[in-house]
Amino acid sequence: MKKLLLLLASHTAVGVLGFALGIYVLPILTAPAAPTASEVQANAARAKFTGQFRRDLKDSDALHWGEGTVSVSQDAISLQGALAPGPDYKLYLSPEFVETEAAFLRLKGKMVRVGDVKTFENFVVPVPGSVDPASFNSVIVWCEAFSQFITAAKYR
Repeated sequence: MKKLLLLLASHTAVGVLGFALGIYVLPILTAPAAPTASEVQANAARAKFTGQFRRDLKDSDALHWGEGTVSVSQDAISLQGALAPGPDYKLYLSPEFVETEAAFLRLKGKMVRVGDVKTFENFVVPVPGSVDPASFNSVIVWCEAFSQFITAAKYR
């Protein structure tokens, strides 16, 4: 009986670890090709605003972070840098800089969701024509599936 319980516990632990690892690795395996440096630089050349994603934000940690230069133009937001891999990332524009999940959730109703972030090294996300980035001051990456703050940058 003791051996059976030990086998059950060890197999359950391996199953849970495998599931967690799958959640982390699957977005990496299914991510489309990242935009080239020249594509990101072309958007940066048209940018009205720039900001920095930093790893040292309050709710960023070893699994939830971003770093690099964010460029905001009227028609696209781009990153020359990297994000921690994860599922279901969304890009938001915010009227206030936030660096915690609680602050994000408090202000989410005042934010606008720009689009999906599908790559983890460099990205270019089109800005819908109905959105004016000059009406906001920060860009935020949020994991919608797990309600997890990833990173943010103040651009004005």
